[in-house]
Amino acid sequence: MTRGRVVAVILAAVLLIAGAFALGRVAAGTAPTPTTDSAAAGFLRDMQVHHAQAVEMALLVRDRTDDETVRTIAYDMAVTQAGQSGAMYGLLDAWDLPQRSAQRAMAWTELPALDGSDSGHQMDPDAPGGMPGLATDAEVAELEAATGDAAVRLFLKLMIAHHEGGVEMADAVLARTDVPQVVTLAEGIRRAQQAEIDAMTQLLAALPPE
Repeated sequence: MTRGRVVAVILAAVLLIAGAFALGRVAAGTAPTPTTDSAAAGFLRDMQVHHAQAVEMALLVRDRTDDETVRTIAYDMAVTQAGQSGAMYGLLDAWDLPQRSAQRAMAWTELPALDGSDSGHQMDPDAPGGMPGLATDAEVAELEAATGDAAVRLFLKLMIAHHEGGVEMADAVLARTDVPQVVTLAEGIRRAQQAEIDAMTQLLAALPPE
């Protein structure tokens, strides 16, 4: 990626984050404030961390392939997820809730569902970072070292798993909160990431054999 393209990506992400942060603060005033230990707050915190790794991997693969389809998907992921992270940060800020919690990652999935059930969404505490779909440090380092088709293949495999984890997290919070802003965010994340899973699965299948 040229220096100009790097700057363009960063500026687009910054502008989107700033706009999303502002929209998050405005939207936050239209519903009762969730508590810091609620599923809504826990999801907003954990999904920011989850999104941060997706942005990192998307920017890594853009530097490592000339495939314009993959580069476009990676750019869209980086900008979209950075914007969503800004909105999530803005909601927590507007509600005067901390951006970090003393609770372990995904502890909010142990809360009962709105219907009183356990909803079956408790997460694996041994997953990397305690969150479903996160790549390990070694996998991210492998992606950073890869080039060409090898980088694309690894990125697609890692990001499909990452998105599957994101969908799982969205489903978990939708079972546990009726806070309108969080429901809207989670539904958007689930819808977009499932569509990207389908697209990336097709791209992976079309790659030449290893």
